[in-house]
Amino acid sequence: MSSEATRGLALDFASQIAPAGCIDIRRFFGGSALVRNGAQFGFVMKGTLYLRVDAAMRAEFEADGSEPFSYRAAGREVTVHRYYAVPAHVIDDPALLHSYAERALHATSTPGHWLADTLQAATTSG
Repeated sequence: MSSEATRGLALDFASQIAPAGCIDIRRFFGGSALVRNGAQFGFVMKGTLYLRVDAAMRAEFEADGSEPFSYRAAGREVTVHRYYAVPAHVIDDPALLHSYAERALHATSTPGHWLADTLQAATTSG
């Protein structure tokens, strides 16, 4: 998948998650990152949407057969357990996708990140 196609897919997911302009799409290695308020909560790589997970989301995604993001580097497989592929049934349900994206945004919280302006609040503002 070309970088232009990956960016287009990331923009499509972003438009399903929140109103236009609420999510920034940035270059991310060979894919596109989804960023809100400076926090990367997901990315699209090789046609797959990955979201940042906490322990509860990880368990749900694993129960759905989802796998963590992985790549090959220096001749070995590297697995990133902070990001999991979004199950197809979530992608097919806009409300569920929005809910998981909001949870992913909260999973990125670290000291110093202000997350009061969540995706949910962004979708209800006029």
